[in-house]
Parts: sequence; structure tokens; C-alpha cells
Amino acid sequence: MVCRMKTRGSHDNLMSQRWRIAAAAVLMQLCLGTVYAWSIFKKPMMVSNGWGETQTQSAFMVYGFVFALAVAFGGTLVDRLGPRVVALTGGTLFSIGVLLGGLANHLRSIGLLIVAYGLVGGLGGGFGYVTPIATLIRWFPDKRGLVTGLAVMGYGLGAFIMGNIGPSLIMSLGIPDTFYLWGALSMAVILPVAVALRNPPADWHRSISLPASDIDGIPSTTFSEAVHTGRFWILWTMLFVSITAGLGLISQLSPMAQDVMMRAAPGVMIGERMKTIVLVSGTIVAVAGLFNGLGRLAWAWASDIWGRKAVFAVIFLSFALGLPLLAHIRTIPVFAGLTFYLLACYGGTMASMPALTADEFGHENIGRIYGAVFTASCLASICGPYIFASIKELTGGFTWALYAESCLAALGLFLVVALKKVGGKAPGTAPS
Repeated sequence: MVCRMKTRGSHDNLMSQRWRIAAAAVLMQLCLGTVYAWSIFKKPMMVSNGWGETQTQSAFMVYGFVFALAVAFGGTLVDRLGPRVVALTGGTLFSIGVLLGGLANHLRSIGLLIVAYGLVGGLGGGFGYVTPIATLIRWFPDKRGLVTGLAVMGYGLGAFIMGNIGPSLIMSLGIPDTFYLWGALSMAVILPVAVALRNPPADWHRSISLPASDIDGIPSTTFSEAVHTGRFWILWTMLFVSITAGLGLISQLSPMAQDVMMRAAPGVMIGERMKTIVLVSGTIVAVAGLFNGLGRLAWAWASDIWGRKAVFAVIFLSFALGLPLLAHIRTIPVFAGLTFYLLACYGGTMASMPALTADEFGHENIGRIYGAVFTASCLASICGPYIFASIKELTGGFTWALYAESCLAALGLFLVVALKKVGGKAPGTAPS
């Protein structure tokens, strides 16, 4: 009886501890997700430093590329070394990258910005991003969709904070000092919460009450087996399509919003009028980050109920129909509303993909397998921003970029149908 009571007490303590770890994970992702407000820095850096459109965008593209590689490699490190070491390393590198980004702006060196923000910051951001996801999937085998949504919700909400305060900080402090403050605060928050991350006991999943559909699910797949399946490459391509559309839109959201406002009120843009447009576009970036974050939680929760594949089908259909509409909107409220919905959809794919990967291949090697799936972001992080920036330079607008992304989204919808035919089992359903 005494042993049973001790066991029960230990289980209750662990159940409580997993929610504290979840809170630490959200706070860490909140800091890392501030990079999603990149577009509020882009125009001020171009004007202040004399950099070109694609040249300035290259720092964000390198960040995305290195970030994706770091997620893949970091997933393997989490499986081997545990989450605490990887999270501390990631937080340190991310903060140093942002601090050096301030120095790059002070020196007006685009090369240093690419190395600091893109390479160092991207490496730290990737390590920091994957660690909470892989950790929480192990702690919450009964709530995979919800908890991964909760973790990456923080990442999306980071842009809400930076989008709200960033434009004012840039105008009052200047670009370099805004980067310095950003890096210092990131280090002060990330490092303490990273210490709280740890893996559950090895037999933890056996003590959690799971739905019958999960208990009878497919066994865990090895990494080698996973990458040799068609399902793995379907997931990889689905993620590529989503990130290409999402990051392309995020990277140009502030300039796109400013274009809509300038078309709606033609005339000379000087003084207070231009300042108002900049502040409103920053607010749109901030609120878009809020929807990006909330969309991660909402769609991930919905995926636990409706099934991961059904959610992805709705999201890709929304992309295919919604992106071309953005090119023809002439009023800022409609533009903002549609953008908020589309970025909530983008957040939903980022939150639901780890859980879908675990559905297909099991949780045992999730860090390494999902890390490999996430390498799709390497190519997507370059393609999405580059498509938008290059088409803007060639045509003076974003219309054809939005059309191209719509076609990719149609491919994503086809891939969901293909996965349903060849894939494993979704929660709460019979094997497909």
C-alpha cells in the first residue's frame, strides 16, 4: 500500500512538472519567435544603410536556411544529449547573433549582418526551436497536437510583441540599439527557462491514459526506415509548400501593407503621414504574429479532434484561394483580415506537422525524424522570401508572387490526398 501511494505521488508530481516544463517551453519560443517581425526592420535598414531589396532580404533568407539545418541537427542532439544542453546552446547563440546584428547595423556591414543574424542567430534559433517540441511530445503522448500547438504558439506570438514595440523602438533608439536591447533581453529570458527543460522517465508514456486508437497505433519507426518511405517525402514536401508561402508573406508583410495604404490614399508621403503608415504597418505585423501564434494552438487542437490530414487539407485550400485575393485588395481592413487568417493557417501547419510526423512514425525517434522533415525549411526559407523580393524588383509589385504561391498550395492539397492513401493512422480513426 505504501509503495502504491509513493508511486501515485511520484506520478502526480510528474504530471504537475510537465505543465511547468510546457510553460518554460512557451516562454522560450516567445523570445525566439521575435524574428518573425523581420519585415519591420527591412525598410529602415535599407534606408539607413543604403542596402538593396534582395541584398537586405538575404540576411533573413540565410537565417531561415541555417535555422532549418539547426532544427534537423538539433533534433538529433536532443535525442542524444537531452534538451537542457541544446536549449542553453541555442539561446546563447541566438542572443549573440542578434547582438552582433546591432553591431552590423552600426558599421553598416551587410556581410556582418548575414553572418551574425543569419548564420549565428539562425543556428541558435533552430536549436532553441526544436528542443521544446521534441521534449513536450515525450511529456504529452496524450495531447500531441495540443501541446505542440502550445509550444509553437509562443513562437508565433513573439512577432506580436516585436511588431508592437519594434517600430517605436527603431524611431526612438535607432536600429543598432534596438538590436542590442533585443539580444540582451532574449539572453536574460531564454537561458533561465532553458534550465527547466528535461526529458520524462523512459517508461513515462506507459503511465499516461491514452485513447485506444493511440494505444493500438503504429509502432515507432527508426530514422533509417522513415526516410526510405514515401510518407516521409510527402510530409517533407507539404512542409516546404507551407513554409514557402508563409515566410514569403511574413518577409514582405510590412511593405505590402504600406503599398495598400499608399494606393488607398495617393499623394506625397512625407512627415506625419508616412510615420502613421509605418506605425500602422507595424501594428499589422504585430497582430499577424498574434494570429500566427493563436492559429498554431487552434489548428493543433482541431487536429486532435478532426484529424491531422483534414486540417492540412483545409489549410492548403485556404492558401490556394486566399493568396491570389491579396493581390487585388484595395482596403487595409480587408487586407489585414485576410492576412491574419492566412498566417493563422501557416501557424497551424507548423504546429500540426510535428504531431502528424509522430502519428506516422511514432514518438521514440521523433526528434531526429521531425528534424529531417524540417530540412524542407532550408529550401523554403530561401524560395519564399526570394520569390517575393525578386518579383517585387522585376515587376514593382507582389501580384505574380502571390499567384505562384497559390499554385504551390494546390500541390500541397494534392499531397494531403496522397498521404491519406498511403499514410498511417490519424488519432481517433481507423488506419487509412
